[in-house]
Amino acid sequence: MLERFRHRSYELENIDKGTYTPEEYEGSLVELRRVNKFLGDKSVLRRTLLREIERLGLESFSALDIGAGSGYLLRLIAKWARQTGRQAKLLGVEINERSAHAIMEESADFPEINSVQADGLVLPFRDDCFDYAISSLTLHHFDDDGVVKILREMTRVAAREIFVIDLHRHPIAYLFYTTVGHIILHNRLLREDGALSILRSFKPDELKRLAKQAGLGNITVKRRFPYRLVLRAERKTLDAGIAHDWIGQQRAA
Repeated sequence: MLERFRHRSYELENIDKGTYTPEEYEGSLVELRRVNKFLGDKSVLRRTLLREIERLGLESFSALDIGAGSGYLLRLIAKWARQTGRQAKLLGVEINERSAHAIMEESADFPEINSVQADGLVLPFRDDCFDYAISSLTLHHFDDDGVVKILREMTRVAAREIFVIDLHRHPIAYLFYTTVGHIILHNRLLREDGALSILRSFKPDELKRLAKQAGLGNITVKRRFPYRLVLRAERKTLDAGIAHDWIGQQRAA
């Protein structure tokens, strides 16, 4: 059994093949919200991105979320910014049209959040358009070449740093998901794709190697509970030029 964890799987998930019904996709969004509240990356985000913003004493900041889903992390950032008296400009990118709409629907109380339907491999933004770029549980959907391209795009548009949260390919995580997870999960997409996501995910040295291939600098990869890896990096030549105008123009449009 352990042999299958030695290397990444490249078998496509249902969500990537499009082998699901509209009803299954809607159901996955609902159930995924519950999963995120239990096993979401709120604590990871607080110990990485939000802690860094606090350390720098930034009174305003912008962040781009690649593969934002329904915007769960964006809303966490927005709430934190409000609670700490900061101004935030936040944008979620989703290649799926329904998810891009879901971000706006579920973030109706957060005018600082916007969304756009776009491909993370070729982001439609100019260099240094945001302070930070983040991504959570998205990279494992791509092969190694795709991962490198996304990391390059993230660092191109982020003037400060990028933070990537993804799964740690570990036998115990897989065993837990295929036993306990199948008891509490009812949606077929989450039951089937979740287990495959673990097999498609990374070990720390793999993620660091891909970040180096992407030409990133100051790379760190840390393990976080529960079976998460957090990549933190920046461009080798840091440019502090930052602009927020694009997001406001999108809201006005």
